[in-house]
Amino acid sequence: MRNPRSKLLPMLLAGLLAACATAPTGRSQLILVSDADMDRMGASAFTQIKSGGKVANDPARLRQARCIADALVAVLPANQRGTAWEVVLIQDDNPNAFALPGGKIGIHTGLFKVATDQDQLAAVVGHEMGHVVSRHAAERVSQRFAADTALQVLNAATGGERQQLLGLLGVGAQAGVLLPFSRQHESEADLLGQRYMAQAGFDPAAAATVWENMVRATGGSRAPTFLSTHPDPTARIASLRTSAPGLKATQEQARAAGRRPNCR
Repeated sequence: MRNPRSKLLPMLLAGLLAACATAPTGRSQLILVSDADMDRMGASAFTQIKSGGKVANDPARLRQARCIADALVAVLPANQRGTAWEVVLIQDDNPNAFALPGGKIGIHTGLFKVATDQDQLAAVVGHEMGHVVSRHAAERVSQRFAADTALQVLNAATGGERQQLLGLLGVGAQAGVLLPFSRQHESEADLLGQRYMAQAGFDPAAAATVWENMVRATGGSRAPTFLSTHPDPTARIASLRTSAPGLKATQEQARAAGRRPNCR
């Protein structure tokens, strides 16, 4: 009689094949969760963040951030333009920002120390929107689910006597599969964010500038490149600098069409 566990692997493989999607950059993705589920997760997380008592009271900066977000939303794909995007300021000196599925954006107050004008702030917000448009959060959840399920299948096939091998495979999955995908996500978000900001009328050259400011503000400290979830800053700045001139015409076309953001 065939072991029922032997059916697990074909079922898993069939599920993975059925879950193939395509990122805006043309890259194939594995998506095992629905957009509706991810939106609910994003909304729940955002509610927790806001109820944590760290929402900043800074009306002027919030107006600027919302103005920038509105200008960027106007050039997103149609399915994202219909989302009611929400922006909050988080009282945190760490120069950072995030975006969650469902159109939830959080901007740390510390970001204003390195993003010193509307174009630089638009570069960061556009980058975070790039993560949402590309469904990177859903992809990460799917990758984690697939890795966990694959380990369970292997464990069922080998029994308990090869736990050391499973442990090594878990480390391999973390450092060799999951983290490199995260670096790829960051690079994709850079590409899309710079494209969005140019289409909205912001200066695409500011994307490299804000990362230069970030490196100076953090003293250049970072984790080793191989285990980092972000691209190497030097390579990132060089890539953004290289792509900026090609997007200048896009910015000029946007401004000629009336997209002249004035978010002060």
